[in-house]
Amino acid sequence: MENPKDATAATRRAHEALRAALPPDTPDDFALARKGFIGTIPDAKVLNAAGHPVWDMGTFSFIDTAHDGCTGCPDTVNPSLWRQSKLNAIHGLFEVVPGIYQVRNFDLSNITFIEGDTGYIVIDPLISAEPAAAALALMRNHRGDKPVTAVIYTHSHVDHYGGIYGVLSDADIERGLQIIAPEGFLEEAVAENVLAGNAMGRRATYMYGALLPRGPKGHVDAGLGKTVSMGQVSLVPPTVSISETGTKLVVDGVEIVFQVTPDTEAPAEMNFYFPQFKALCMAENCSCQLHNLYTPRGAQVRDAKSWSWYIDEAIELFAADAELMFASHHWPRWGREATVAFLKKQRDLYKYIHDQTLRLANHGLTPLEIAEVLALPPTLASEWYTRDYYGTLNHNAKAVYQRYLGWFDGNPANLHKLPPVEAGKRYVDLAGGADALLQKARAAFDKGEYRWVAEIVNHLVFADPANADARHLQADALEQMGYQAESGPWRGFYLTAAMELRNPRPPSDVPRQGAAGQLKTLPAEQLLDSLSVRLNGVKAGTRQLAFSLTFTDTAEHFALTLENAVLHHYKDRKIAVAVAIALTRAALVELVVGETTLDAAIAEKKVSIAGDVAAFADFLSLLDRFDFWFEIVLP
Repeated sequence: MENPKDATAATRRAHEALRAALPPDTPDDFALARKGFIGTIPDAKVLNAAGHPVWDMGTFSFIDTAHDGCTGCPDTVNPSLWRQSKLNAIHGLFEVVPGIYQVRNFDLSNITFIEGDTGYIVIDPLISAEPAAAALALMRNHRGDKPVTAVIYTHSHVDHYGGIYGVLSDADIERGLQIIAPEGFLEEAVAENVLAGNAMGRRATYMYGALLPRGPKGHVDAGLGKTVSMGQVSLVPPTVSISETGTKLVVDGVEIVFQVTPDTEAPAEMNFYFPQFKALCMAENCSCQLHNLYTPRGAQVRDAKSWSWYIDEAIELFAADAELMFASHHWPRWGREATVAFLKKQRDLYKYIHDQTLRLANHGLTPLEIAEVLALPPTLASEWYTRDYYGTLNHNAKAVYQRYLGWFDGNPANLHKLPPVEAGKRYVDLAGGADALLQKARAAFDKGEYRWVAEIVNHLVFADPANADARHLQADALEQMGYQAESGPWRGFYLTAAMELRNPRPPSDVPRQGAAGQLKTLPAEQLLDSLSVRLNGVKAGTRQLAFSLTFTDTAEHFALTLENAVLHHYKDRKIAVAVAIALTRAALVELVVGETTLDAAIAEKKVSIAGDVAAFADFLSLLDRFDFWFEIVLP
């Protein structure tokens, strides 16, 4: 495997220029990140049942968590991101205030524990079960072996619900233990993490640097947290839905006042306030950075105007009484004055990007042009917690433009562009052939013009992916861009692309399917929705099929129809069918993802079919199995 290269002189100059523009590097954030520390486990290392690590902060031991003004920053890391990486390396159990505790940096997100009358209320059980279980064990070790009495999902992103089996058992779920979430949570979680889950999961390997070696030339930080855990991911539906701001619940003796904040950082999200603790939880609507209005892994574009408005509403509702603020990522703010100051600047950060992007768009600037000229005002630029560690001003401006005006910039030359391979061949021809293009690109590389190198060499890579010189030069340019990136996701994208260009992945013999783990716990309607996006319309062609389907584990009945290459399902609708199928949801998932065959499932009595078995087999053959390892930087 080819190794990464050193930082160039141009990259070192870029870092020096950035240092001169950064806010004063005081130790305040380091004190906040350590405040209330109780204890941790060695390297926060968590193993799965097979003994393999799913989380290990020991792989980041090259990062010293002491505040040193970034004097030890390697040349291959943006000095501002290096500072954030040091803060995100501080891990363990922390007391926010007596009765509220957080385990931080056992995963990308925080897990929070509220001490109730009889046990622990868990807020956001991380991405996967194993780190969530380790966090709960740490809490119990220091605060007592008490049961979990409720779970709260702040919003519909996987790092806030996927580890629920680490804090709850099947028995807890079956007896109806409260799982509280904002209205629309399940629909949005399924839409984002299942329907588009394979594509999003693959892109997330770039965004979070999951495939990169840990080190100064590889993955150092994701900005929002260190990286993502690699354990068991599940989706368990909530039992309580919060639909109105001002809703109050008493959970295990603890009063909670909810603020519903749809279309903010997630389509379904909520903040909430604990009067007895005078503590405000801002979910992921506020964090110690600029967040994403568009996330590079892929997701719906977020509404910056709405996001800002709901932060302002939180100030109006809670700030007069709140004496501290904590969130689903990073470290809290203590004191009413500090809390309000933080909330106001986070509020204005998103509204500034929204308003100024539309101002420039109304002057006729395109998204690329807006992104190049937009800059924060001095009062916002002076804070560390408004910097580009996760979202960036550049791609967030493009997101605002896209939300209002779409992907098309109005120039008809961009309305129906050639696809990458065809365009690549023509650009290479225009440049005078591969050798001439590479000669020009190498000259640009020597000048430190890495963005231009990446743009022109990309054409040659797509025209001729077998051209090793092109792949390696493209990798060299992207690598330097990664070293210069302040954003953890941008660094992850650039460096992962460089690694895959230098070391192309062999084709998959058997597709490894993303989001398969979450399919097995989906409610029936959402599971059938997920089949619709697997249906291969070309293969389906003119087929017309109809089935009755009974899920034996839920006693739900559906009619399924296939016509016009579109799959529909109807609950409790009776239609004339020649085939009736009975099976569990889990059995259907096993058939869809290829964990079993129809013959085997029938033989094992997992499936019973009345009527034409071949018709159902034909239907299953029309469902695609998505390969997680699809190419991104190669055609």
